[in-house]
Amino acid sequence: MGLDGGTAGGRFLDAAIGLLERLRDDEGERITAAGELIADTVVAGGRLFAFGAGHSSLAAQDLVYRAGGLALMNLLAVPGAVGVDVMPATLGSALERVDGLATAVLDSSPLRAGDLLVVISLSGRNALPVEMASHARELGVKVIGVTSVAYATETTSRHSSGTFLKDHCDLVLDSKIAVGDAELTLDTIPAPFAPASTVVTSAILQSVMATAAASLADRGVEPPLLRSGNVDGGLDWNDRVMREYGDRIFYLR
Repeated sequence: MGLDGGTAGGRFLDAAIGLLERLRDDEGERITAAGELIADTVVAGGRLFAFGAGHSSLAAQDLVYRAGGLALMNLLAVPGAVGVDVMPATLGSALERVDGLATAVLDSSPLRAGDLLVVISLSGRNALPVEMASHARELGVKVIGVTSVAYATETTSRHSSGTFLKDHCDLVLDSKIAVGDAELTLDTIPAPFAPASTVVTSAILQSVMATAAASLADRGVEPPLLRSGNVDGGLDWNDRVMREYGDRIFYLR
């Protein structure tokens, strides 16, 4: 039996579907441009990286070592800020507000001019994603930001520059998520609930990756895609791709 729009579960799915339809209609050109930028980087010999802190890291991790995804996407990790595995979990949120941390991470990372970095931050207001994007561009790295632009008009920046992630990107993808990241309310529940940012952000990025793969194929380049290790032949396929592109894959080291 399916969920109907009168249930909380059904209302959440309807809200998520509505957001995805809005992204398809409003962000389509920018999604295409982001996919082309990634394809340009692959063809030029650049490397691909993704960064997100806290729950934004979930969407970044979904791009890395992923069946059906580009083998070249690497996770740029900031110790203590990847997911919610640090104890206490609130430490990760505190680290996002520390000036200088992103610069230290980037300066000790393998990123170099000609690479591409995807920076994911729902609010885009904290020091870590702002500095990550701005310093990456100083290093000659192209930056794609995935954020909710609404935060830039409804909140204040927590970075010393007073700027947001969106102000330091070559290309911005707006997730359209409302400030507070909760899609539902009920009279019987005192706080809004049911966040959709992970669903929506992952969908945006997989759409970008699909565009990049198709663009590479259109240029006569076989996209360096991974296959599931749980299908026959998948492991052998992946071994071949990793040998061919091993100098651009950092999660194997």
